[in-house]
Amino acid sequence: MSNNKTIKSALISVFSKDGLEPIVKELNAQGVTIYSTGGTEKFITDLGINVIPVEDVTSYPSILGGRVKTLHPKVFGGILNRQNHNGDVKEMIEYDIPQIDVVIVDLYPFEKTVASGANAQDIIEKIDIGGISLIRAAAKNYADVICVSSVNDYAEFLELITDKKGDLTEADRKRFAAKSFNVSSHYDSAIFNYFNTEENIPALKLSETEGKVLRYGENPHQRGFFYGDFEAMFTQLHGKELSYNNLLDVDAAVNLMDEFKNDAPTFAILKHNNACGLAQRNTLLEAYNDALAGDPVSAFGGVLISNTEIDAATAEEIHKLFCEVVIAPSFTNEAETLLKGKKNRILLVLKDAELAQTTVRTCLNGVLVQDRNNITDKKEGTKKATVKAPTDAELDDLIFASKICKHTKSNTIVLVKNKQLCASGTGQTSRVDALNQAIHKAQSFKFDLNGSVMASDAFFPFPDCVEIAKNAGVSAVIQPGGSIKDQLSIDYCDNNNVSMVFTGTRHFKH
Repeated sequence: MSNNKTIKSALISVFSKDGLEPIVKELNAQGVTIYSTGGTEKFITDLGINVIPVEDVTSYPSILGGRVKTLHPKVFGGILNRQNHNGDVKEMIEYDIPQIDVVIVDLYPFEKTVASGANAQDIIEKIDIGGISLIRAAAKNYADVICVSSVNDYAEFLELITDKKGDLTEADRKRFAAKSFNVSSHYDSAIFNYFNTEENIPALKLSETEGKVLRYGENPHQRGFFYGDFEAMFTQLHGKELSYNNLLDVDAAVNLMDEFKNDAPTFAILKHNNACGLAQRNTLLEAYNDALAGDPVSAFGGVLISNTEIDAATAEEIHKLFCEVVIAPSFTNEAETLLKGKKNRILLVLKDAELAQTTVRTCLNGVLVQDRNNITDKKEGTKKATVKAPTDAELDDLIFASKICKHTKSNTIVLVKNKQLCASGTGQTSRVDALNQAIHKAQSFKFDLNGSVMASDAFFPFPDCVEIAKNAGVSAVIQPGGSIKDQLSIDYCDNNNVSMVFTGTRHFKH
């Protein structure tokens, strides 16, 4: 027996009328009986199309200020009845319940209302009851009913009923049911998360309705997906689709450069989520050149980011480098044209979007969730640990180094001089190894470390690091402090004319 069903009746009750008109006209042209409520009913009537008010079916008016309109057995019976079930068919006749083949409904804009800063009462009133119930009922009974639950699906539904003359398959209805449960589950998650900002119930509800299949994951043999609204953060001007690894590097770059927002021109080059070059200068061209000097080898194939508009002069230098991605708040026309010279190079304009305030990662058979590390070390928050205080210039460099350190894989040591990253030791199993790696790297690129500063993401349990750093030319140190053996490092610095400040904040990044 065919599972095709021809649409003969539709219930339409929507908050937003955008895109609804052509659907209503097509249904009317196909002779479909239309039921509706309130504002939607008026909208359809104003189109000159006959519509039956739901009140005429239920013999009950909309009550409680519109809170109760469609919650009635004659409405839900018309949706939930099983058309091949003899008992259901008999009861439909007995209670004079009209069959409903299509439910077109959307939901009150709960998330938009929360985001607008509305008061609690207005937010509560935007928790949809009737709409969500209609969606669940129609989607559950996809064997007989098709549910259209989002304006985003109007075009597909219109094409479907136009091409098939309203004669839809069960596969059509099931696909729309899946879309509907996506809408309803996301809606309920948003409501729970709103209430849970105060209640702190130990439960996690994550829901992203925007998804994209990537070419592959971290490696070609792994599948990869991105869930989120990428276009809310970026405008892509040019280049190929971003890969899984590109997205991770872009995330690292954006979070790092957020530390230098509204500062003097700052440029960073990242590779595998870590900065391999970063500098701040009077002009962006100088900042780029000095960032590149930090590690011109690792910069190959890297992700580049600026905290200010990229001009033609800087773009001309960037164009000489093979890089995967270039990110900036804007590009001049000349710069954009020049950088588009490489067909696969990805150009991203970073919008003024809020960064995620929590981090989530899989762990064992569950997930780990934590607050975003929103503490940025500042001059006024440092505590002088040694007799000697850092000079103003050294303190500027120490804070600069600390910002980089915060966004570098642990264990890490960062060496900076004159607001230029000289080198960093990244992801090492010991702090001494991280320091030795940083020194070796800086020296291999001919950096003079005399007068440089050192930042550490965590405390020094022994004085070996400050001793190695002093012998390499480091004159000032910034670290969280907190080791029971802090005094050993302090004593070494005092005895060797090195200044050191404590921040009281550890910046592990795993």
